[in-house]
Formats: sequence, structure tokens, C-alpha cells
Amino acid sequence: MANTPIKALVNNNRKDKPTPILPLKGGELAPWLKKASPWEQNWVKENNFKANKDQVLTVPAIDGSKGCVLWGVSDDGLPTDPWQYAKLAESLGEGTYALPDNMGASRALNAALGWSLTHYGFDGFKTEKAKTKPKLKQPNGLDKKKLTALLDAIVLVRNLVNTPTKHMLPSHLADKAKKIAKTFDATCKVIVGKKLLEENFPTIHAVGRASDDAPRLIDMRWGKKTDPKVTLVGKGVCFDSGGLGIKPSGGMRNMKKDMGGAAHVLGLAQAIMALKLPVCLRVLVPAVENSISANAFRPGDVIKTRKGITVEVGHTDAEGRLVLCDALALADEEKPDMLLDFATLTGAARVALGPDLPALFTHDEKLAKDMLKAGVDNHDPMWQLPLWEGYKDDLNSTVADINNISEHGFAGATMGGLFLDRFVENTSAWAHFDVFAWNPATKPGRPKGGEAMAIRAALAVIEQRFC
Repeated sequence: MANTPIKALVNNNRKDKPTPILPLKGGELAPWLKKASPWEQNWVKENNFKANKDQVLTVPAIDGSKGCVLWGVSDDGLPTDPWQYAKLAESLGEGTYALPDNMGASRALNAALGWSLTHYGFDGFKTEKAKTKPKLKQPNGLDKKKLTALLDAIVLVRNLVNTPTKHMLPSHLADKAKKIAKTFDATCKVIVGKKLLEENFPTIHAVGRASDDAPRLIDMRWGKKTDPKVTLVGKGVCFDSGGLGIKPSGGMRNMKKDMGGAAHVLGLAQAIMALKLPVCLRVLVPAVENSISANAFRPGDVIKTRKGITVEVGHTDAEGRLVLCDALALADEEKPDMLLDFATLTGAARVALGPDLPALFTHDEKLAKDMLKAGVDNHDPMWQLPLWEGYKDDLNSTVADINNISEHGFAGATMGGLFLDRFVENTSAWAHFDVFAWNPATKPGRPKGGEAMAIRAALAVIEQRFC
């Protein structure tokens, strides 16, 4: 369904000579010009190149071929941000280019990542394919295994989110999880339909039972039982009509992406397995379609959850927290060393933070500090919002233990987090990520559509803690 970004890199052993990219700080242009030929000096002058940050100029050789590329960088030198390399790549024409040899391992990885992701495009349903993009000579010191794991994870997330619902229903999502499990010699159990009731997953069944494609719980395991337990839970609402509290048509337009949380945990899990991290991994995905039929769950219904907590359905369009609560309760029963859940849970998080910043919720301040730092270090940002205990009673119900919404519209993202918090008692290192999983507009390396958010940061924290 998409181009293979790893093909953006070419091997160092190739005989054809790549065009060198020369990064220049503002003060380095004049010394370079003194050594340049009159032809090059005139070209730079005529094109008004000043070596300003992100300014790019291809300088042709006297015979008309590409001589070199001048690239303005900040006074800090070569950037660490992968998206700056993506911006550079998208400003160049076809051909093969080479960055300086002395970049260092971290910059080499980020450069290759950003450049490679400019080659991504979800074009499986298009008759006209994308144009050829510029390629990059593999930077010295590049950790190719790490790069491949990250690219494959990001591409998996993007592809799953971008795939139309017709081709990504709960059964399709389960099939994809099984294929991933088979690739990495993991086990994958799927509980389907009425079996969910028999095995005590009533909220997953209630939300998904109206669809012709039965609800299911995907349960993947990998790694040694003696290693630290890391459990990932992802919201897999493959389409969200809003249920009987139906969304307007505009609100449904992109609801194929409401399984973005599931896509994130499958992508993160794939990276963990590809890198063979020493953890005992479990992945739980409640996969449903929130549809409408005669047996759809209703506003005012009361559902007894796996944990025994009864929930009044205040709104059928707050279904993500309902499917997650049973999966989180199951995960928490094992008391994992780390429990992370990803979900496209609330519009309120987007109002507060916009599309680029996932909201992070956790009671574990050390985990929060590590995640936030990893987000900065890996250019994979997030922002912490509070699980404010003062709002906990706002989810009280007059007929059940808890309501799935409050009676007011305040602090919607926090309300979603507080609801989930009721179902995690045994695990201290739990974090909830409220992600958008979508780029509303195209940016370098990040085309409009599905996007992976915070999984590179989460992977870094898992590596720091358990490797």
C-alpha cells in the first residue's frame, strides 16, 4: 500500500558518485567562497544564497552536472531533528546525495530516518504512482538495524491508519496482528463475538456487537517470561459512527483512524521484537466497530465491566474508554513492570494541544519525566496533562458505580484519563497517551494522513529501563 522508505538509502559501495551536501553556518560561507571557482562564486551571488538556516542551493559544475549542494544550518551545526533532513530532501531533485562523513551515530540515524520518510506515500488505491524522490548515501556510523525497526514501525502505523475501514475492520486488524506475530515467532490469541462474554469482556462486546464484523480482543505475547513485563494496550475502534449518539457526517469522515491506538501499539511492539529487546511483551487490542443496529448499546444502559465496576453509558460516542477498560483490567491483573496504552480518545486533547502533541497522563512522575525527556531527545514530543483527583467525582453516576462521561464539558481529556485510571490498580508504571494519529496537513516527511506519535520516545524509555 505504500512506498518502502528504506529504499531511500543507497549502499556506500556503489560506484556512482553522489552529490555532496555541504552544511554551512552563516559565518562559513565567505571562507568557502574564497576557495570556490569564479563560476561557483557567481552562481551563489546570482541566487542570493546567504547560508541562512534551511536555505538550499544546488551548485552545478561547469559541465552542467550537479557539483554540490550548499545547505544553510544554524550555529549549532548539523541538525539532530529528522524533519529538517526531510525538509532538505524535499527541496532537492532526483539523484543520489551524500551528507558529511563525520555526523556521529545519533545524527546519522535521524538524518536517515527523516530523509527516508520523504519516500513514504500511501498510494495503493491510486492509479498514478508518486514521482521518484532523491536518495541518500548511507551515512557513516548508521545503525541500520535500528533505522529499519523504526521505519517499519512508523510505516506500519501510517498504513494501518490510512487504510479505509472497508479493508481494516476488526477481523482485518486481527489478521494483521497474527501476521506480525508469525513474523516474530510470537503467539496471538483472538477472542471473538460471544466468546468475549464467556471470558468476561462485556464492555468490548457491548460496543462492538452492532457491527456485522464481530468485536474481538487481540492478545499477543512475545519474549521470555523471566524478563521484565511490558504490556501495551491500544484502542482498536476500526470505525466510530458514534453509535446511537451518532456523529454528524463531518465528524465521521476520518473515523477510519479511530483504531490509531491499536496501530501505535502494533508498531511499537514490532519495533521491540525486531530489536529483540529483553522484555516479556504483551499486546492487547480490543478491536470493534462502533456501529448502529437494533442491538446497539444505548445511552443510559449499565454495563458491568471485567473489573466488576458498573458503568452507566452517558454517551455512546465515548466508546473508546469502554473497550479499553476491560483490556486495561486484564493487563493490570498481571502487574506488569510497565503498562502503556495508546488511544485516539478525546477531541478535547486536540483542542488543548493541537494535532502534533499527544497528551500524556500518568501518576508516575519518574515515568512522566523519562517520557518527556525521551520525547525531546528523539524529536517525538508529547505534553503531560493532569489526572486531577479533584475531578474524579464528576464521573459519578446515580444508577451505577461510574459514568463514562461527566455532565459537563470541562477537562474532557482528563475525564477520559480518570475513567481509565479506575481500571489500573496494581501497576504503578502506567501511562496513557491520547494521540491524534493523523497529520491534518502535509509537512516534510509527514504527508497528510496517518501518523505515528510518541512511539519512538516510548521505545527509548523501554530501552533505557530494561536493556
